[in-house]
Amino acid sequence: MLPIDVIVPRSNPRQWQGVAIERLRADGHDVAVLHQPGSERWPIAANAAFAFEQRLFRRRHPNLGAPLREIQARSASRPAALRLDLAGNAATSEVPTVGLLFDGSRSDLAAATAVAAGRLPVIEAVLDGKTVVGRARPMVDKRESAALGTEDVLARAITLVVSVARAFAEGRLSRGERMPDAPARGEAATTRFASAYLGSALPRLGQEVIRRARFRHAHWRVGYRFTDAPGVAETGRLGSGWSVLPDPSDHFYADPFPFQWQGRSFLFVEDYPHATGKAVISVVAFDAGGVPGQPRVVLEEPHHLSYPQVFERDGVIWMLPEASGSGRLTLYRAEDFPNRWVAETVLVEGEISDATLLEHDGLLWLFATDRDGYGSTSDMLVVFSAPALAGPWKAHPMNPILIDHRLARPGGAFARDKKGRLVLPVQDGTLGYGGGLGLSELFELDQRTVRLSAPRLIDTDGDWPYPKIHTLNRSGRLEVIDGIVAVRKHSGN
Repeated sequence: MLPIDVIVPRSNPRQWQGVAIERLRADGHDVAVLHQPGSERWPIAANAAFAFEQRLFRRRHPNLGAPLREIQARSASRPAALRLDLAGNAATSEVPTVGLLFDGSRSDLAAATAVAAGRLPVIEAVLDGKTVVGRARPMVDKRESAALGTEDVLARAITLVVSVARAFAEGRLSRGERMPDAPARGEAATTRFASAYLGSALPRLGQEVIRRARFRHAHWRVGYRFTDAPGVAETGRLGSGWSVLPDPSDHFYADPFPFQWQGRSFLFVEDYPHATGKAVISVVAFDAGGVPGQPRVVLEEPHHLSYPQVFERDGVIWMLPEASGSGRLTLYRAEDFPNRWVAETVLVEGEISDATLLEHDGLLWLFATDRDGYGSTSDMLVVFSAPALAGPWKAHPMNPILIDHRLARPGGAFARDKKGRLVLPVQDGTLGYGGGLGLSELFELDQRTVRLSAPRLIDTDGDWPYPKIHTLNRSGRLEVIDGIVAVRKHSGN
């Protein structure tokens, strides 16, 4: 148990600050709450905009950026080992103090202003105002909403605070670069928010309303090719030779995973009917000439299913689909391949997305994202390991490994590039969900360390018509990708 003093504004605290305190206590820390006077008040325009968007998007729970009447002070019964300054203007102290910078500002309003302006802010945890000890690059899922986007950012502020406190307690707090002596406070953000919201956020919101009236919210298409040449993971380029898996306009296919069985090629996909908004898993069988058959549903649950990673191990064929809506990661066994699958066991509890299996140095590993209760499902990488497929699966002590919209979420199975390096396709959310795919090399993986390279974006030049891709896989000669496309409602195009 680490004794922590958490410093919050005496007046105008925010929901995210209260949740951070709850999370620290749930993590086992002895938390005292101290009030700091004179904290910056968010402008009326920001509160009004957030309230408007909460109603527009029919969100009932309080936004993490919403004001609280107060966070009750709680006195300390012991000396603090660490102070967490969530107010942004705490006085200096001999006790190690970690504060947050939102795009270089001590004010959390800077996060809301950046999102309103259409930017993805960076959050830095800074020790004693001098040294960066943690960094987060949150993903914003709904770019058209300043309120929901700010919630995504503040959710990762909470994650970062809890992660830094845990690392401090365990004596593994990393020390990064030194900060300038006087980082910008960003007081002018109170006047900038209204300008950013009226000039950028509100027009984006209007454009999205118009777009959704005419087009499907999202529609993916799967591409495939049979080739003996080096694939995308080896070359870093899409190249040519792609065919589109036909789909009707009333549902789409995405997250393709190929599998070879008894000399035949099969393709498992997320099958998403627009009418239900809940995907199932379907299979496509290819004939000897490489012509795909009609997709057939092979797995359906009460919750959404996607990312159907299929593999063979111990003489059995398995499927590990994403089912984050169920709150667990379930392993399925093929009882009659490819048509019938049965749930075998739950590997991990939580809102786990796109779990990707790897065998490395005598252990099995899972790379995935975890929503962590709030925010995006695409920016927080977690890793688990186990001696066998059935488990027990153990969370890596460094979890979350990173918070980064550029490479946290896997976009396909591990592969080898042309130099023999182990690479992971990763989704790059810089331009939004499905904005692109990169290849990240696995530098180091053991029970103490997980280290990935910055992603190298895939060159989309070639004959694939939908360059916004988010999945890449290959099995034998069959290589598959997917891409997002604009499809009008009530249209076959």
